[in-house]
Amino acid sequence: MERILQEIIAVSRRIEGMDASISSLTLETKSMLSDIAGFQSRVTGLEHCMGTLEAHVATVQDRDQDLLYLRSNITDLEDRSRRDNIRLFGIPENEEGPDVQVFLGSILPKLTSLNFDPPLEFQ
Repeated sequence: MERILQEIIAVSRRIEGMDASISSLTLETKSMLSDIAGFQSRVTGLEHCMGTLEAHVATVQDRDQDLLYLRSNITDLEDRSRRDNIRLFGIPENEEGPDVQVFLGSILPKLTSLNFDPPLEFQ
């Protein structure tokens, strides 16, 4: 009988040891669950930030396309404005006097050997 009593006491001590281990595991599990909840919160925040960044990237890409389009238009307009200009070489500086239009109207027919009828108009 005493042997059975000693075995019961030994089993009881083992159970107490297991209770302590289970309590320790329970605390560790609660700590891990708390950490996981914190990670979930951080991931949710990062996903929100990622969505915002993706929207900003899309906006920047749209504006980049607009900028390329506008640069192309500026280049085209600059090219067109240069086509309207006439450069005359071989005429000394300040030869035109006070009225450039009268000067060009008189010199261009001489230089080109053309008769302009009606006379040239300048803007």
